Amino acid sequence: MILREAKGRCHHRKFFRYKRAYKSNMKDIRYPIVSGKFYPSQPKALTEMIETCFIQATKRLPVISSNPPSKPIGLVVPHAGYEFSGRVSAWAYDALAKDGLPDIVVIIGPNHTGLGSSIALMVEGSWKTPLGEVPIDKEFATLLNQDMIDTDRVAHQYEHSIEVQLPFLQYLYQKAKKNFSFVPLCMSVQDLRAATSVGKLIANAIRGTKKNVFVIASSDFSHVGFNYMSMPPRGIPVNKWAESQDNKAITGILALDERELIETVSKNNITMCGYGPVAAMLVALKNLGASEAKLITYSSSYEVMPGDSCVGYAAIILK
Repeated sequence: MILREAKGRCHHRKFFRYKRAYKSNMKDIRYPIVSGKFYPSQPKALTEMIETCFIQATKRLPVISSNPPSKPIGLVVPHAGYEFSGRVSAWAYDALAKDGLPDIVVIIGPNHTGLGSSIALMVEGSWKTPLGEVPIDKEFATLLNQDMIDTDRVAHQYEHSIEVQLPFLQYLYQKAKKNFSFVPLCMSVQDLRAATSVGKLIANAIRGTKKNVFVIASSDFSHVGFNYMSMPPRGIPVNKWAESQDNKAITGILALDERELIETVSKNNITMCGYGPVAAMLVALKNLGASEAKLITYSSSYEVMPGDSCVGYAAIILK
C-alpha cells in the first residue's frame, strides 16, 4: 500500500492499493510502481517527456561534460509526477550534466508508506524502469549497512520517491553512453540524530571508494490546501503560502545548516516530506568539504494546475 498521489502529488492521509511492485526471484529486481502514473510506461514516450521537461526548463537538451566531477556534489530534486515537477527536476539534472556524471548515485528519499525499517537500504539487485535496469552498487551499499541503517526491501516496495529519479538519470547516462550504479536509501525517521548518522555514514563510504559518487536528496516541499488537510491562513492563496513556507526551509539549506532546516520545518509546521534526506545530504557533503549551496529554481504544482491545493518544488545544488 502506498500513499495516494493526487495528480502526481503526495497525499498524506488517503491510501489506495497498487499491484505488487516487488517480485521475488533469483535476479532480485524491484519493479516500478508509478510507471504509467507519474511518468509514461513506454520507453519512447518517457524519453520524449524527459526531453520536453529539459526544453521547457532550459530551452535545450542537456550538455553532458565528458570529464568526471571534480568532487562530490549533492542535489535536492522533487519526486512528484513529471507533469508537475519534471521541469524543476530537469534544472537539477542539467546542473549534474554540466558537472560530469559520476560512477555511483546515492539517492535518499522519504518513506511515505510507513512500511519497513525506519532507515532502510537495499544492498543488492536492481531497479527496473521503462528505460531498463539500474544495478545497486553492492560494495558501496554494504559500507552503509551499519548503525541506524537496516537492510530492508519492504520499505522500498511501494515507495516512489527514489524510483522517479531513475528515468532522468538513465536518460543522461544513456545519452553519454556510460553505465552507473546506485544506492537506494529511504527514511521514515527524519530527526537530527538520524540525519546526522546517515550523512556521516555516506561521507565515510565515499571516502572509502575510489569511484566518483554524488548524492540526491529526493524531496517535495510544502503540501498546502484541501488535498493535504493543511490550509493556509485566511486570505492567503495556497501557492503564496507554500512559497512563503518553503523560503524558510530553503534558507536553512542554503546556509548548509541541517539543524536550522529541521528546527525550521518543525517550528513552522512546514509540510516538506523529505527534510530528513536533505539534512542527511547536507551532513554528508559538508563532511566532504562542500562550502556552498545554490537554489537553481523554485516552482509549484499551482503553476501547472491552479486550484485549492499546491505542492512546492525546488532544485538545489551543493558543492
